[in-house]
Amino acid sequence: MDVILKTNVEKLGNEGEVVSVADGYARNFLIPRDLAVRATEKNRRAIEHEKRVAANREARDRRVAEQLANEISNLSCTISVQAGENDRLFGSVTSMDIAAALEEQGVSIDRRKIILDEPIKELGVFTVPAKIHTDIVAEIKVWVVKA
Repeated sequence: MDVILKTNVEKLGNEGEVVSVADGYARNFLIPRDLAVRATEKNRRAIEHEKRVAANREARDRRVAEQLANEISNLSCTISVQAGENDRLFGSVTSMDIAAALEEQGVSIDRRKIILDEPIKELGVFTVPAKIHTDIVAEIKVWVVKA
């Protein structure tokens, strides 16, 4: 039986491929688990339509992410913190603080997208990456100054 895979199936094929499998495997495993559909002309057209819609959505999301990355790259945020001797901070600057500082400048970004390996614990200028999209990373310039 020929089926069109709706998702990637290990050792069988990738999404959208037409594969030939045993009738029982298709009826008892692939189709009930919504991994595949029968390879009819109607289903082929439906799968192609879903692919086009997904590609359009991906392109739109990518354009928006690129605009946001350009906007973020042109900004720098200043965070005032209390510091003691040797410019060591009382506490630290986290991704939540950076997201709040960007929010004050009118740019909304989820704090989980800000990639901060460890919190900033000293004064200075730091470049912090933010993963906006799967492969779009913006650089945020963060100034940590003494209050």
